[in-house]
Amino acid sequence: MISKSIISLIIFIIITFTVYLFTTGSFGARSISTVDFRSQFSFLSSSTNDRNANYAPCRTGSPLRVFMYDLPKRFNVAMLSKKFAGIDDGIPLTAKNFPAWPDNSGLKQQHSVEYWLMASLLCENCTDGEAVRVLDPDLADVFFVPFFSSLSFNTHGRNMTDPDTELDRQLQVDILKFLRKSIYWQKTDGRDHVIPMHHPNAFRFLRDEVNASILIVADFGRYSKLMSNLRKDVVAPYMHVMESFLDDNSPDPYNSRTTLLFFKGRTVRKSEGVVRAKLEKILKGYNDVHYEASYATGESIKASSKGMRSSKFCLNPAGDTPSSNRLFDAIVSHCVPVIVSDRIELPFEDELDYKKFSVFFSIKEALIPGYMVQQLRKIPKEKWLEMWKLLKQITHHYEYQYPPKKDDAVNMIWRQVRNKVPAERLAVHRARRLKVPDWWR
Repeated sequence: MISKSIISLIIFIIITFTVYLFTTGSFGARSISTVDFRSQFSFLSSSTNDRNANYAPCRTGSPLRVFMYDLPKRFNVAMLSKKFAGIDDGIPLTAKNFPAWPDNSGLKQQHSVEYWLMASLLCENCTDGEAVRVLDPDLADVFFVPFFSSLSFNTHGRNMTDPDTELDRQLQVDILKFLRKSIYWQKTDGRDHVIPMHHPNAFRFLRDEVNASILIVADFGRYSKLMSNLRKDVVAPYMHVMESFLDDNSPDPYNSRTTLLFFKGRTVRKSEGVVRAKLEKILKGYNDVHYEASYATGESIKASSKGMRSSKFCLNPAGDTPSSNRLFDAIVSHCVPVIVSDRIELPFEDELDYKKFSVFFSIKEALIPGYMVQQLRKIPKEKWLEMWKLLKQITHHYEYQYPPKKDDAVNMIWRQVRNKVPAERLAVHRARRLKVPDWWR
């Protein structure tokens, strides 16, 4: 009896559905293979006329859907290669014509996040990506703005007073004009737009005009809390300048690294970075501590790499801003970072526990004569070996590469962006319905 009832119910549903299709004219106008069943039932329908009226939810565990604006090449690759300066902007960038990052770029590469994110969206047949490019903006979770703002600063006005800095300012003016014309920018005031400004001076003229967007930054040293914060923005690692220590297979790494604490770099810095000059005096007189004032040249970078690979701990004091590239050079050299910075924010800290492979001192602690060295000497060999082994395991999270690989820096950044989407949507939805804006403040 039960089986007959089920069969009868199925037949009834099939007959009812078939009659419905005939009465609505779905047959005849088009074959059943092309019927869009979502259009027949309102609860399955998803209008693309108003993206914000019917948000496609950001899918947890699946790739972030990213729409990338097609900008004139002067905003990005023309700054990398002169051959792009005269190319018709009607020719789209693809994986085949996207230029490689130049080998002679020097320290510019440490703030090249924008380049690697753009490259990842052009990648063809990439299967390990945390983000996938969509060509229909109505299907996007976020919008990527491929303006190389860090490279623009380094290319068009690094000295701040150089006349060429006007080119950097004009690019910022022009990109804002472009974005304000976008209906997708208008709908959310740019809250779901991803804008890299990794160099502390990137987008410096007009950055307050994009403070609602998801910014990719190195730290918050030159931003107000209203402009940039952990709630909406992503802290991304510098691209390390030193080569990764790929054959670090010493049978006794603790004893083979004969230097206790290593630092080689500029000692005259601003803001929190003044601690560097003070540390130079405090750390004198130790046979196993190397503290050397130096400028970044090809030879000094090679010497620093050799020094880091032969040291147990690498000192990472704040620079002009709370962070510096030295931290990531230390990580890929498997030299346990010693971080002296009171206001530093670290990349991927929701996934990585830096206390497990780094040592932290406040500036006040670090300036107590003898204190820091004494504390480092107290760390037993077994504990250091644990940190060294963990550094070897997590190094891949700080590698920028093309094509991107699973859990590398590019994919980690896109995953961080995906984590910001719910908060940005909350802000958009609340702003749309509030009668009294920001009443809770």
